Amino acid sequence: MKFKADEIASVIQREIEQFESRIDVRQVGRVIEIGDGIARVYGLSDVMAGEMVEFPSSAGDVNGLAFNLEENSVGVIILGDYLSINEGEEVRGTGRLLSVPVGDAVLGRVIDPLGNPLDGGGPIASSEQRLVESEAPGIAQRQPVNVPLQTGIKAIDSMTPIGRGQRELIIGDRKTGKTVICIDTIINQKDSGVKCFYVAIGQKESTVAGLIESLRKHDAMRYTTVIVAGASDPAPLQYVAPYAGCAMAEYFSYKGQDALIIYDDLSKQATAYRQISLLMRRPPGREAYPGDIFYCHSRLLERAAKLSDELGGGSLTALPIVETLEGEVSAYIPTNLISITDGQIYLQPDLFFAGQRPAMNVGISVSRVGGAAQVPAMKRVAGGLRLDLAAFRELESFAQLGTDLEAATQAQLDRGYRMTELLKQGLFHPLHVTDQILSIYAGTRGHLDKIPVAEVHAWEEGFLEFIHKEKEALWQKITDDRKLDDETIDEIDRAIAEYQERYAGAKETVKA
Repeated sequence: MKFKADEIASVIQREIEQFESRIDVRQVGRVIEIGDGIARVYGLSDVMAGEMVEFPSSAGDVNGLAFNLEENSVGVIILGDYLSINEGEEVRGTGRLLSVPVGDAVLGRVIDPLGNPLDGGGPIASSEQRLVESEAPGIAQRQPVNVPLQTGIKAIDSMTPIGRGQRELIIGDRKTGKTVICIDTIINQKDSGVKCFYVAIGQKESTVAGLIESLRKHDAMRYTTVIVAGASDPAPLQYVAPYAGCAMAEYFSYKGQDALIIYDDLSKQATAYRQISLLMRRPPGREAYPGDIFYCHSRLLERAAKLSDELGGGSLTALPIVETLEGEVSAYIPTNLISITDGQIYLQPDLFFAGQRPAMNVGISVSRVGGAAQVPAMKRVAGGLRLDLAAFRELESFAQLGTDLEAATQAQLDRGYRMTELLKQGLFHPLHVTDQILSIYAGTRGHLDKIPVAEVHAWEEGFLEFIHKEKEALWQKITDDRKLDDETIDEIDRAIAEYQERYAGAKETVKA
């Protein structure tokens, strides 16, 4: 057997040319302890706070987040199935911070906080990623809130209006209609161009499925993304979910568009954060929450803003929800969130069970910036509505004592009963702002004073139908001008008078 030296030399030469020297340098550690969604890791001496780490030997490559940097170990919160990780396994640092897919690809999808699809619709085909934790815009990067975000709910748009870029807290006991307000608001954004994001934290999965079905039924899912960290998901995922949703919504606001995000609810996120912190041996404070629980929520909610024109003028509006126990608004988490947000809508159980839906207590509900963003026509017709209703509530409790009332007081009470009836609104039935203006105008100017309380809703429905069918020009004029001059008010009065005659005539016919 003969060797061909030149042939061997040419093969070796080719191999040398194609050889690439690659040195694989990784930060590697070992799991010392694992359980309850956290791992204690030895090694990873150069890991950063908030850095992603991988557990490659476990089934399906589970990721974690460096949470506690200690002298001899690193506390890692595990974003996934921690039961598949074992003690002694290898852990690798990635050098990356946690990021999620963003862009049009996430709209209409149901996903988990890491961007994995939960709706069976295939992977998220997004070429862009955004960091989950990013800095909130500074003072110079913002501008005043001056564009309304219509919820379609009469009681809110008239008395605690919300502007684009505002943070309005929705607070109340469980089962008082907090989520319904948010879903109505999403449905009402149908033709407004606002991208909606709903973050479900610690909710029952059956509840979330029903909510998604309601959005689909009203054709709202095409501009909505639902981020779900359910009650059965580990605490780290529930903690990360609001930041992930915020990153997805922020993408659109920095593109000069308008976005709305709902956190349902932050009291469950705070509970998840408390659980992680206690397991990590961080010192507990008031109500056993860690000392940085305020910062946990403030750095999230401060990212909602109306951006300056230099940054494109986009906006991110936040509607955080917080659940109270027995109406205790002075508890730790509710007071923190009240101080961070630009106002709150307080839903009272007594009003809810009395049939007032939405069950908004106008006395302590407030919007600190919404008046600047309110439609001028609405501001004119609903200017004194808050005070009138607050005075009515006082009178109502006084009248229950059974004292004789003078005529003026009785008239004020009668109008109050009609206005509270007028402000009731059905489930998934948001109203256009012009319809709201016309209804509230009729109520506040006394046109309903002679209508029986039980017939107020029937009168309102008939009146709005009459306006849409026969006074379309008037409706369009109010919608376009957004304000009420004396001439328009005269037209509205004439339309109401015409409808009153027709309504009275129809009632006489029914009686006959």
